[in-house]
Amino acid sequence: MNPFSYTRPVDEAEALRALAEPGAVALAGGTTLVDLMRLEVMRPSRVVDLGGLPLDKIDVSSGSITIGALASNTAVADHPEIKARFPVLAEAIDAGASGQIRNMASIGGNLMMRTRCSYFRDTASPCNKRTPGSGCSAQDGYARMHAVVGGSKDCIAAHPSDMCVALLALDAIVHVKSARGERALPIGELHTLPGNQPNIETTLQAGELITGIELRDAPFAKRSRYVKARDRASFAFALASAAVALDIAGGTIRDARVALGGVGTKPWREHAVEAALHDKPASKATFAAAAKVALADADPRADNAFKIELARRVIARALVLAGGVS
Repeated sequence: MNPFSYTRPVDEAEALRALAEPGAVALAGGTTLVDLMRLEVMRPSRVVDLGGLPLDKIDVSSGSITIGALASNTAVADHPEIKARFPVLAEAIDAGASGQIRNMASIGGNLMMRTRCSYFRDTASPCNKRTPGSGCSAQDGYARMHAVVGGSKDCIAAHPSDMCVALLALDAIVHVKSARGERALPIGELHTLPGNQPNIETTLQAGELITGIELRDAPFAKRSRYVKARDRASFAFALASAAVALDIAGGTIRDARVALGGVGTKPWREHAVEAALHDKPASKATFAAAAKVALADADPRADNAFKIELARRVIARALVLAGGVS
C-alpha cells in the first residue's frame, strides 16, 4: 500500500475542503476502498474519513424518506418504513454481500462501488478503468461475469451493486453538496457508460460529497420486488437481477419500472419492458411476454450470452411476485 495522508473532518465544510484537494478520496464504510488500496488497484494520496459527519439519519415523512449517505446498509434494509413503502430496496440490500459487510457498508459508498471485474483487480492485467489507455483484457479474455449491454471497446465490466438497481426502479434522487452549492440528480444520471473513458464512472465532480438519497412515494413503490440469480446463495454478485415496481388498478397495469443488475456497465433501466406492460392486464402471460423484449440490443461474449435469457426469466419472476399473481 502506497503512503497517503489521512484526515477525519468534524463537519461538512471541512470535508468539502479536503475532498477538493487533488488525489483525495472519500472513506465511508471502507468495504470497497480499503480492499482496493490493499491490492494497490487504488492508490489515493489523501483519504478523507467521513465517519465523523452526522449523515446517518433516516428521515421519514408522509410523502418521502431521505436516507443519509452514511446510514449502513443494514439500518436501511431493516427500517420498517422502508420495508413497507419501498420493499424492493430492502430486498436488494439483503441480497448483497454478507451480513458483516452490510453492517459496515454505507449507502453513499454503495452508490460509488467500483467494478468487480477480475482484470480490474489484477494489477498484472491491462485495464482501462485502472490505467486509461492500457487496454481491456476482458475483450478477448474470460467474460462470464461481464456486461452484455452498455459496453464499449474499452470496457465491458458489469456494475456490481444490488442497491443501485432497486434505487433506479424507485426513481430515487441523489443529493450532492460541494463548495459551489447543492444539487439533486436522478439516480439514472449518476452512473456513466464507459465509452472511451471507463475510468470515469459517475457524474460527480471533484470536491462533491453525496449527502443522501431521497425516495418519494409513488403509486408503484409499495408493489415492488427484487429477484437475483447468482452462483451461490450468499456473498455473490448477480449474474442477472431485476428490480420491478408496478402500479396496478382494477387488474390493469397503469405504470411500471423495470431495472436490471449484473448485465450492464451501469444499473440498467428497461424502458422497452415497461412500455410492453403499460395498460396490459396484470397476468403471468403479460409478464412473460414483456420480459421477452428485454436486452434487445445486447452484445454478449461466448462466456456470458446465457445472461440474456437469465435476465428475462428474473424479470418475469419479479413481475409475478410484485403483481401478486399465481
